[in-house]
Amino acid sequence: MSDIYVTGHRNPDTDSIVASMAYAQLRNALGDREYKAVRIGAINDETQRLLDHFGVEAPPLIKNMRTQIADVEYDPTPALNSSVTIHLAWLTMGSGSINVVPIVDDSGHLFGMLSAGDIAAFDMHTLNENHVDDVPVFNILSVLEGTLVNEYKLDRDSVSGEVYIALPLHYQDQALTSPDSILICGDQPEIVDQAIAAGVNCVILCRADVRPEWARSEKTVIISTPLSARQACRLVYHALPVERIGKRSDIIAFHLRDYLDDATDIMLKSRYRSYPVLDENDQVVGTISRFHLLKPRRKQVVLVDHNEAAQSVPGLDQVEILEIIDHHRLADIQTGQPIRVRNEPVGSTNTIITAMYQEHGVVPPPKIAGLMAGAILSDTVMFKSPTCTRRDIAMAERLARFAHVSLEDLGKELFSSGASDGKSSEELFKTDYKQFHISGQNIGVSQITSADAEHLLDRRDEFLTVMKKEQKAKEYDLVILMITDVLQEGSYLLYVGSDDTIRQAFGVEPQDKQVFLPGVMSRKKQIIPMLTALWG
Repeated sequence: MSDIYVTGHRNPDTDSIVASMAYAQLRNALGDREYKAVRIGAINDETQRLLDHFGVEAPPLIKNMRTQIADVEYDPTPALNSSVTIHLAWLTMGSGSINVVPIVDDSGHLFGMLSAGDIAAFDMHTLNENHVDDVPVFNILSVLEGTLVNEYKLDRDSVSGEVYIALPLHYQDQALTSPDSILICGDQPEIVDQAIAAGVNCVILCRADVRPEWARSEKTVIISTPLSARQACRLVYHALPVERIGKRSDIIAFHLRDYLDDATDIMLKSRYRSYPVLDENDQVVGTISRFHLLKPRRKQVVLVDHNEAAQSVPGLDQVEILEIIDHHRLADIQTGQPIRVRNEPVGSTNTIITAMYQEHGVVPPPKIAGLMAGAILSDTVMFKSPTCTRRDIAMAERLARFAHVSLEDLGKELFSSGASDGKSSEELFKTDYKQFHISGQNIGVSQITSADAEHLLDRRDEFLTVMKKEQKAKEYDLVILMITDVLQEGSYLLYVGSDDTIRQAFGVEPQDKQVFLPGVMSRKKQIIPMLTALWG
């Protein structure tokens, strides 16, 4: 079974990152299928401090959720080494009803492709051309189930020549007088003696007695087989290595990481029935055909801390959403079938997930409990945000006991430095940035929470430049930056857009694209609702 991905939103905050980790931990603890926490954006400074505090690594980054070749139930077709016989390849195809097999070199890398049509075309060619070159003796012994009569006298490993059957008689003279011959005969000792005396390249004895003196031959390869002359004649050609007849040029191959829609476009423009599939080391793992495109297996995803398509993972339309756990307004994500949705009016997604641990009788490990407590502190701004509920506080206190940490000390550490002097204004702006579509208006709102807002306001002009660029690029009606001060318990708003919108929505007089809103700590509960009321 494939992993089920648990992911938060783009530009993830601490609540989003920890929620994905905590929920994956819970599901795996319950013995469900393998749940895997991932992220779809960079880790911000606050989240990294929390992860470092508990010695936990961040979830791996994924760029999108588009369906890949790895998500398709491709055929695990056996790959054949380029040295194996055509006979073995044919048997392999027949045993598995396979029309095409990949050919690989000694390192397992793709060498070519062999189809049943290639073998059929080769067989038709041999009806008029009965010469074979450099057929390995080992290969002939294998396909004929034979033994080498003069094994201890030969110093060569391959044979070449025109293939003859000793009957009818008018072939015998040419076969016996030419050293460049591979002679197939039955129990005909006189003919064998003549052929050895003439130094023919190879004699194949079909269901015949072997005379002791033949084992002393040093020039002619003598092989004894229990097969009939008719069978031996066809199988000599099939003793050739598959590399001689397989297709080696213009091969189209796909990697497991390739996206299915890209592969589909390529397949529809080519004429091949089957295509090799390679792993990250370029090793062949199977084949894929147009048939596999009809019903691809989609990635399965659990969304936490968001339910809006614009904030979710790219390629969301190609995944199967199994569940949503969130504490924001319901937005625009649609599913093809009923799913579990848990949306509660609390200050943090981790508060909801803590309740789910409790409901299942699972105690989170100390490190996870500490991360969850920190995430609740972060999203409720140390319980000062209007989104904070008594339930958030109770759950955070319980988690802190599990983790053996002080909520006060953990909160101070989280908000000790909301910005990094080493980061550009654009990096800071995009750290916790969300896009919203409200009554035909498109807006972007970023939030930076700090205990030192004045330090950030010194970079006011830099932020406004970034915001103007964002507005122009995305054609937004309004772009806002909330600089939330934990100590002042309020937020400074920098904005690019209409002064009237800010004036009417928040009842303040803007000055030079800036206002201060005392008591405003939450984007979700105080900024977006006011704009929605204005435009609704």
